[in-house]
Parts: sequence; structure tokens; C-alpha cells
Amino acid sequence: MMDVVRHSRPTGWIEVITGSMFSGKTEELIRRLRRAQIARQRVQIFKPGIDDRYASDHLVSHSDMRIQSVAVPSSRLLLEQIDPDSEVVGIDEGQFFDAELPAVCNTLADQGKRVIVAGLDQDYLGKPFEPMPQLLAIAEYITKTLAICVVCGNPANHTQRLVQSRERVLVGASGAYEARCRVCFDPRLAG
Repeated sequence: MMDVVRHSRPTGWIEVITGSMFSGKTEELIRRLRRAQIARQRVQIFKPGIDDRYASDHLVSHSDMRIQSVAVPSSRLLLEQIDPDSEVVGIDEGQFFDAELPAVCNTLADQGKRVIVAGLDQDYLGKPFEPMPQLLAIAEYITKTLAICVVCGNPANHTQRLVQSRERVLVGASGAYEARCRVCFDPRLAG
């Protein structure tokens, strides 16, 4: 017979929502955070300071779903802003945070918090986009979202950069990027 171990403190965990641009990652993050708010859980929401495409004080999806958030320049400053009473921590655009984000998420989960991070798993060259691979490795739950390829209509797992730049981080939306499937994706177009 197996003994049931009861913990004296709440158990936290990490959820990661990942995929290409235009695949609904931020929409899914907002949906989960709203449900937590409806359940009267104490929620804090963060985004990287670099992402000011739609609003500096809200997470905003490409379909214009939005929820209030706080922009922070680093993972360490995110951790410093956490209220001890928070139960759920939402983080958007995880790929724009520094390499310390996985350790910060682990710290929060170890404190009994539900941590939900959304972000790109691949960059414009189709290579893993740190720190997302590290977050995927430590997450208890992973959701992989797919977009629709704008060329052929098949499931899209890649983000095609349409503008010339070799910068890895180039914040943009429609016009600068589009969703592409494995066959239609060509990383050479942006180089």
C-alpha cells in the first residue's frame, strides 16, 4: 500500500505555452490568467520591458485580447516585484528575458506559486530560442501551439522573418513576420 505524503505548504508548478508567432500563445496565457482571476486567485502578470508593440501596461494578443501587466527589464527585477500572497504568476514573451528566467520560475514554483510562461520556442532561423528550451525542460505542463501557414494552409511551427536583419531579437508583428510550415519556411530570406 502506498503512503500519501501531505505537504505543509502549497505545491507550485511551471506551465509553458510555446510555438511560433501568430499561434495563439498570448491568447492562451490571457485565458488561463482570466480563469484564475475569476476563481479569485491572486494573480500577477509580467512582460519584458523590450516588448512595447501594443501597450506598455498590458499583455496584448495579435487578436487584441488584453490583460493588465507590468513591464520589467530583467528576471531578477520580476522576482523582486512578486507579492508573497500571489498565487499565480503570468509571464509573456519569455524568449525576451535573460538566462535567469528558468531559475526565477523555479524559485516561484518552489514558493507554491503556479507560474505560466508563454514564448517562442524557435528564433527566425528555426533554432531554439533561449531561455525557452530550459523552461521546457523544467516545466510540469507544456502546451505547443501551432499557427496556420500563410503560404499553403498547413500547420505552422515556424516564424518567417520578412525583413532583412541578422539581429536575433527584432520585436515586430504582422508585416515583419508570418507563420510558415516546415516546407514553406526559409530562414535565408531574413539574412
